[in-house]
Amino acid sequence: NGTSVEKFILLGFPGTWHSRVSLVVVFALTYSLTVTGNASIIALVWMNNNLQKPMYFFLCNLSFLEIWYTTGVVPKAIRVMLGTSQTISFNACILQLFFLLSLGSTECFLLSVMAYDRYLAICYPLRYRSLMNSALSVRLALSSWLGGFLAISPLAFLTSRLIFCGPKIINHFLCDIDSCLALSCSDTWPLELATFLVSIIVVVASCVLTLVSYVYIISSILRIQSAHGRKKAFSTCSAHLSVVTIWYGSTIFLYVKPSAQNSLDLNKLVNTFNTVLTPLLNPFIYTLRNKEVKQAL
Repeated sequence: NGTSVEKFILLGFPGTWHSRVSLVVVFALTYSLTVTGNASIIALVWMNNNLQKPMYFFLCNLSFLEIWYTTGVVPKAIRVMLGTSQTISFNACILQLFFLLSLGSTECFLLSVMAYDRYLAICYPLRYRSLMNSALSVRLALSSWLGGFLAISPLAFLTSRLIFCGPKIINHFLCDIDSCLALSCSDTWPLELATFLVSIIVVVASCVLTLVSYVYIISSILRIQSAHGRKKAFSTCSAHLSVVTIWYGSTIFLYVKPSAQNSLDLNKLVNTFNTVLTPLLNPFIYTLRNKEVKQAL
């Protein structure tokens, strides 16, 4: 007998006006550096012939993804914290949820593909160019994008079928599944089950594939006789390993759990790290720990 909610109110971060303005400055600065850094990597790779390799092709895909991933969050979050646009329509909420989760799933697949690329480069160095050719690189990247968006489509559909009778306040600066589950007055079990299964398939499966690749990579590196050779081999994958650790640590905490309705405040903090800080860290990790990129710069 309740009326359907057509708009939600995003709370953002609690606190005084000065604390929220400080957060806005941090978010805006981080967003500017993220877009500039990732766009610079894309431009650098395409302008430098020495970087026309599969590893940097995948890095361009990751940088392009990070630009859109943070763009889907930060501009709206800034308006929420300033109080100029705290409402979001139901359709816009579902669209943001679908967009962010799809890009997150695509990043999981891309990181697995990049781990596989490093596995071929280190374990089969003489056959690497024939095994990881340009055609295979394009197919793997395209499969990552398609797989990421297709995997989240059922979750977006089930979320759109939820009924919201009120309250309509979301304790977050973005729309996510946890918040929708907490506010819905209909049966949320199908969505919770689907979220858990998709998380297992996307996050855990891709993480396992990445870990298996690195088990072979590390075992191959340890068999190298010279210390210089081991250091050189490890330097080619250390940046990617750092990004993998940061990304999967926060993603598994957020999504791989039987019930999504818990600790929304803690989820907000982890989401801040995942959607604002991680996209900023990636370009710096790859440039500061990669000799070829530094030489190209």
